[in-house]
Amino acid sequence: MGFVYVHPIPSVEEILEEIPVTKQSIEVKKALDTRIADVFTGMSDKFILIIGPCSAHDEEAVVDYVNRLASVQDRVKDKLLLIPRIYTNKPRTTGEGYKGMAHQPRHREEPNMVEGLKAIRRMHIRSLSETGLAAADEMLYPENYPYLADVLSYVAIGARSVENQKHRLTVSGLDIPVGMKNPTSGDYEVMLNSVKAAQLPHVFSYNGWEVSTTGNPLTHAILRGAVNKHGQSLPNYHYEDLIILAEMYIKRGLLNPAIIVDTNHANSGKQFKEQSRIALEVLQSRQQSKALNQLVKGFMIESFIVEGAQSASANVYGQSITDPCLGWDDSEALILKIADIV
Repeated sequence: MGFVYVHPIPSVEEILEEIPVTKQSIEVKKALDTRIADVFTGMSDKFILIIGPCSAHDEEAVVDYVNRLASVQDRVKDKLLLIPRIYTNKPRTTGEGYKGMAHQPRHREEPNMVEGLKAIRRMHIRSLSETGLAAADEMLYPENYPYLADVLSYVAIGARSVENQKHRLTVSGLDIPVGMKNPTSGDYEVMLNSVKAAQLPHVFSYNGWEVSTTGNPLTHAILRGAVNKHGQSLPNYHYEDLIILAEMYIKRGLLNPAIIVDTNHANSGKQFKEQSRIALEVLQSRQQSKALNQLVKGFMIESFIVEGAQSASANVYGQSITDPCLGWDDSEALILKIADIV
């Protein structure tokens, strides 16, 4: 009784027809998908960086940033695969604040989900077309994934969604790598249960259809730190944390075991400048353990053009309006340093 039906949502077919992706971009993404999948299956020893702003609120600044990434990718192509983080949905702990471009295509205007779906598709297509890099996005709403399925090369399931049945089942039908974050409690078992569930085949209801899936063997773990009952951040990127997870992972017998370390969020206590130090510590841990060298496949890093964050009412070009991020100069230096070490 409390619902007001504002706009009917166009079908996936309608939006894909209105905003098509070129054949050239489809081929570029297909090649990138293979290179990225090879890292998770162990066919490639390249290291992955999923890097970009906490949330993508400004198409011009996002595409500018990804063009910068593309330039650096050419310099580190023998060592690293850069996947731009273009997050168009933003989970909010209390429900307040900016929820992402999918909700508000213009962040200082009222929400409009129809225009938001179109805006995020245009931005992803433009970024892929201009830069040759296919992006990562978070699957906050499983039913929205088909609107971007032909342009994404990586998907993340957030800490608040990882226990959700619909997310797990939807991931089982994807054919690209999907990272399952540990929940905010930090529970490894919950995260690995999600990986297991997504690697299995399922039959379920999805977007008005009964569907069947074959399971996604590229589903893996993302460590993002935890928060205890007092609201204190508890990191889980240290050597001992990684070793414990590695042992649990191997014992489970899951397909293509892999760990991505999120250098921000609870791992840094949202102290964004700590991300560089955290990344270097994890790289040192990889050097100390053969198991970690094989299992830790990459980092998730929050980075934008201007460091820090601003309020949603401000107007600093290329600065986050959600969580604070590394600035471009520090980001570029970190990428090059990681390439020297791995």
